[in-house]
Amino acid sequence: MDQEARHAAARALTALARSHDYRDRADAGHGLAAFAELPDAAETLRALVLDPDDTFVTLRTTAALLRRGDGTGVAVVAAALPDADWSHQEWIHAGATDALGLFADDLNAAVRHCAELPPDADGRTTRGAALLRELLGEIEHVLGPAHDTPWNAPWNTPAAPPG
Repeated sequence: MDQEARHAAARALTALARSHDYRDRADAGHGLAAFAELPDAAETLRALVLDPDDTFVTLRTTAALLRRGDGTGVAVVAAALPDADWSHQEWIHAGATDALGLFADDLNAAVRHCAELPPDADGRTTRGAALLRELLGEIEHVLGPAHDTPWNAPWNTPAAPPG
């Protein structure tokens, strides 16, 4: 992996995040989510989750961060939540629903990542993780694991062993 290329891409997306056009900022949040483990990217992403001018940026950035499926994306969203007003909280919830509302396993993993976040010095991420768990608890997933299915459908029955 070329670390310098990754940093260059993150710098370019960070510059795009300062655009006056909400579509550019939304695209920056979507793309920059792949670099959330970089400290400068994480701070820019937190600001994009709380974009003061357009909640579409909030929606798109939140969804991209949570689609990462890891604690890093969850931590960025959690760090933003304590500063979110009610409107941003609604759009963070919408982004979470977009990212995690289909598969129960994805939703459960995000809840688990919230619980596994290490405590932070100022408590911001810890408070945000609790808020995020509440928001995630309101999401009703569409598809659960096969063993959660209450009927014995043919696609839900293990195949008989050969022989």
